[in-house]
Amino acid sequence: MQHYYRIKDLREDKDLTQEALCKKLYMHKTTYTNYEQGKHTVPLDFAVTLADFYDVSLDYIAGRSNFPKGADKSALSNDEMNVVEKYSSLTERNKGKLEQFLEQLIENQSHTV
Repeated sequence: MQHYYRIKDLREDKDLTQEALCKKLYMHKTTYTNYEQGKHTVPLDFAVTLADFYDVSLDYIAGRSNFPKGADKSALSNDEMNVVEKYSSLTERNKGKLEQFLEQLIENQSHTV
């Protein structure tokens, strides 16, 4: 299971260094670094700790879902699901850029209707 990229992205989205995160979670940096680099598999109990810390689902940590909070997929069309999954995979910075772009599109659209 290659979920190491996800835990790195979550850490970076919170603007935490590995050292700062390890202090918060009371763990050795080498252990965490091995998880983040994919050298060791993240144990289930630590995955739960990370999910709680970042307030995301275990499926998101494990890379089984692109929905951090475990969104209800049944309420969305396939096209909407595709957009949400792509949005969920963006960094916080890029999410902000996309939101600004969408606001511009909506504003431009309202002027042409």
